[in-house]
Amino acid sequence: MLTERVAKALALAVQAHDGQKRKGTDIPYVAHPMGVASIALDYGATEDQAIAALLHDVLEDGGPQFVSIIRERFGEAVLAIVEGCTDGVPDAQGRKADWKERKRSYLDHLETAADEIILVSGADKLHNARAIVSDLQSVGPTVFDRFSAGRDGTLWYYRQLAKIFSGRRAPMAMQLDATVAEMERLAEVTS
Repeated sequence: MLTERVAKALALAVQAHDGQKRKGTDIPYVAHPMGVASIALDYGATEDQAIAALLHDVLEDGGPQFVSIIRERFGEAVLAIVEGCTDGVPDAQGRKADWKERKRSYLDHLETAADEIILVSGADKLHNARAIVSDLQSVGPTVFDRFSAGRDGTLWYYRQLAKIFSGRRAPMAMQLDATVAEMERLAEVTS
């Protein structure tokens, strides 16, 4: 059963992502964590996991000042999941480490991350992969221009993610693998 904690988490996500848009779109960014929470719940998320799904990008996009807020409002378990889904917090100047370095480190982390993190991270990656497939269908290969890794880096990253989630027997692994296969197919067709 979900409680008012979920509504409070959504309110914090709205605050943290205020004014942000999804890359290359006019879609309010908060639609992404809402979608991730929905997918996580579809695959059996607990309330803490649903809350973490709503907040999974708050540290990356809102900054480290949200660590204490998440801890105080939602507890250590939620914070641990959020931190486990975070591949890089910006420094004081708003910069993150090199993309490839962050992604390799995150992939290594997923190999041994707690199952609670795997469910939320997998929901996040599935939501993102579905968005890329949708954009490939509607706008074509220019979708990869939105990503610092470009086409090849993005395809590499999502294929690695699909392998890891399959190996971990994550509940959404089959859907992620199928979505990544479609992403790869569309990338070939449209290139």
